[in-house]
Amino acid sequence: MNVANLQLEGLMMAVASLNQVLVQKGVATVAEIDTALHKAEASLTSEDHLAEDMKPVQRDAVVFPIRLLRLANNSQDSSDVIPFSELARMVGETKHPYNDEM
Repeated sequence: MNVANLQLEGLMMAVASLNQVLVQKGVATVAEIDTALHKAEASLTSEDHLAEDMKPVQRDAVVFPIRLLRLANNSQDSSDVIPFSELARMVGETKHPYNDEM
């Protein structure tokens, strides 16, 4: 596996843990974090180059970290963050086709 992929995996899990702490400390709510992540994904997917110049698999790669963080955020409870492998599987299970894939 590419070392950069492992670094990104670690970074995503660190951000997921930080988001959980923000919620636990009352700094932000799960809904506020979800809204911020949703806005980030919407901003990316509305860019012309993403829709016109990239293949669907490339688009999925761009939004994967945001989708993973949203799932981690919305799956919070008092325990630890869900493991990366399970979150990644959940991202794949919840993926919807793009308009040009139908």
